[in-house]
Amino acid sequence: MSIKDRVAIITGAGRGVGRATALRFAREGARVVLFSRTPAPLDDIAAEIAREGYPFLSVVGDVSHEEDVQALFQQTMQVFRRVDILVNCAGVVTVRQFAEMDASIWDHVLGVNLRGTFLCCHEAFRIMAAQRSGVIVNLSSLSGVKGVEKFPGLSAYNVSKAGVASLTEILAVEGKPYNIRVCAVSPGAVDTEMLKQAAPHLKAGMTPEDLAEILLFMVDESGRMLSGTNLEIFSNA
Repeated sequence: MSIKDRVAIITGAGRGVGRATALRFAREGARVVLFSRTPAPLDDIAAEIAREGYPFLSVVGDVSHEEDVQALFQQTMQVFRRVDILVNCAGVVTVRQFAEMDASIWDHVLGVNLRGTFLCCHEAFRIMAAQRSGVIVNLSSLSGVKGVEKFPGLSAYNVSKAGVASLTEILAVEGKPYNIRVCAVSPGAVDTEMLKQAAPHLKAGMTPEDLAEILLFMVDESGRMLSGTNLEIFSNA
């Protein structure tokens, strides 16, 4: 079964994995909702989807701002009347040695990566519970997985991604009575600008398009047994 005509909200849709996922889902027949805080890249992906003739909605906003997230879901419901899929791709990284860390940097990284995921999940969860169906996929990272090699300067990022994985686990439990599937993906090095910023020494083992294919598998019926899973991807270049 495909995701044709399903309404899919994708955060961080302007760049990297979010952009690749939005395009892949649109081509699979989903009605995609693009969300990003930066207008120019969002306009670019919206224009590409429009040229190919697929239905979409584009919304500018910041996942860490509750009012922006509420507006995103309100507009989605006004246009499409439902939310079937949420993929939380929005994320930031700031490289800072812990001895030099300050609270503003810490709060910013956790605000986008963890608070933003929570806010989007919370709005989606309430709609999906009323529908008695839905799928949520959260982007975590091997950086948040215990026992995987860690790199200096990424304390805030690592903690935020570990939190995303933990949030996913409990939401899968609470979503089960409502037929809501919730899972996470924890990739290693993906060829994005974020990787170049966070760990330029790492060679990417996968492209955003590779990861978009995995996300597609997880949100359609093929991934129906994966609720509660944190899929750890140890890709090799």
